[in-house]
Amino acid sequence: MTPADPLPHRRSWTPSQAEFDAFAAVSGDDNPIHVDPAFSARTRFGRTVSHGMLIYTRVFGLLGELFPGRRHQAQALMFPHPAFAGEELVIALERGEAAGTVGIRVSRAATGEEVLTGLATLEGGA
Repeated sequence: MTPADPLPHRRSWTPSQAEFDAFAAVSGDDNPIHVDPAFSARTRFGRTVSHGMLIYTRVFGLLGELFPGRRHQAQALMFPHPAFAGEELVIALERGEAAGTVGIRVSRAATGEEVLTGLATLEGGA
């Protein structure tokens, strides 16, 4: 019996400032734009901005959940707009054109603006 194809797949996630802070502590990227609300309030964004790789880390975990046992080989990512703490995001995954690839789109739920787009390649693609 062949397991059901998990794609396309959509999931919502609302990142928190606590997640920004924890990612900064683990990654060493403690740029104030990510972790200092007072500093960030004076920037053009007006609030803290997510680390791009925090967003991808969430996608990476979802790929592991949907494709257990399939190793991650590569990714190509772009971050066209910032994501903010407390702002709901929608993670949308679709089968890529090439075998073993997954198309990624993470967007703001409220506006549809993309905050991450890209492609992941998984080992053992069919």
